Amino acid sequence: MKNVGAQSLDANWNFLFSAPQQMFVACKRTSIEEAVPKSKTHLSKLAKAGSALFGERWLEQYAAICYRQDAEQGYQTLLITSRGTGRWVIPKGGPLKGKTPRQVAAQEAFEEAGVKGKISKNAIGRYSYLKRLDGGQSVPCLVDVFALEVASIAEAFKERDQRQTAWMRLVDAGRLVEEPELRGLFTKLHETLTAKSARS
Repeated sequence: MKNVGAQSLDANWNFLFSAPQQMFVACKRTSIEEAVPKSKTHLSKLAKAGSALFGERWLEQYAAICYRQDAEQGYQTLLITSRGTGRWVIPKGGPLKGKTPRQVAAQEAFEEAGVKGKISKNAIGRYSYLKRLDGGQSVPCLVDVFALEVASIAEAFKERDQRQTAWMRLVDAGRLVEEPELRGLFTKLHETLTAKSARS
């Protein structure tokens, strides 16, 4: 793997900071400094997990990439901040009794981001990350991701005061999330939606 020096990283962040302001359409006021991930890299976290990655205790979650079409910016997606670390994530949650994975993803999208809409019948992909438990232990988690086309946004929802939310171009969202596999899902969904629009 090619090493990236500090100057190169600074250049990448400077590029992000100089991106057009329309990248963010914030539902709550969020500064660029707050938007930039400050946590350690995904690989460094996985390395510290050690043997947990090869054990039987993998948690399962279901998530939604919430998107909408904007006349000027094309397809946008909604990111939210994690309550524990403040990093940018997508709405997600664990299995719920009596609900299918897509129903869980839709419910979490409303509770965590206040959005409702049409959710895909099947997952568009999956990604992995380390979930930090209350006791301080980190457990690997596998997340099935569904696409949710937003139809309405609520003024009040369960976790409104616990998270920040921000709309941005779908193609830009990958710059803010930590997980490489999730970045790829943003790209995949953007390409799928763009191709569909071109055919219609």
